[in-house]
Amino acid sequence: MSEALKELYAQHSDCTGCSLSKSANNVVFGFGNESSDVVFVGEAPGYHEDKEGKPFVGAAGQLLTNLLASIGMKREDIYITNVLKCRPPGNRDPLPEEIEACKPLLMKQIDIIAPKVVVTLGSFAARVILGKVMPMSKIHGQPVKTDGYLVFPTYHPAAALYARTTMTSLEDDFKALKELLDSGVPHVREEAKTEQLGLF
Repeated sequence: MSEALKELYAQHSDCTGCSLSKSANNVVFGFGNESSDVVFVGEAPGYHEDKEGKPFVGAAGQLLTNLLASIGMKREDIYITNVLKCRPPGNRDPLPEEIEACKPLLMKQIDIIAPKVVVTLGSFAARVILGKVMPMSKIHGQPVKTDGYLVFPTYHPAAALYARTTMTSLEDDFKALKELLDSGVPHVREEAKTEQLGLF
């Protein structure tokens, strides 16, 4: 793990920023390739993630692994984290104050890793990263350019476990993600620097 992430996680290892810290077994920071061009952001740890201290290790995580394999990628190729770092009781939706408590940590993670693409899994992650509420049915599979990276919104794998139509959309989105990555997507930060220098 990079020194920057080690320091960041050490600062939050005993986080008491919201009430979730009282019931969580583990603070689930994230896991994967810190040099990856792609960071996946989900909603929150579930039961298995809370026990193991790693994101996406339950049924939704297995589906994510399969979706990655379908486009020739492995878990080791990406970095995965969640908006919330502690499990909400009963896997309920995150509360606004919990999101606000965890958001600075998430944004710092992304800043340190500096990916080209941030894939948001589900509406909560998309809302936090894009800063606005938009229906997933309208935005999934369509890259959005931000100041630092491209955001690629798609459905959360958990939503596809019981809905065939959502599964089909998710599979199509991953194909579109592969096409985006294969196209040699530029790093938005570097592109911005080039534009500032008047080279475009």
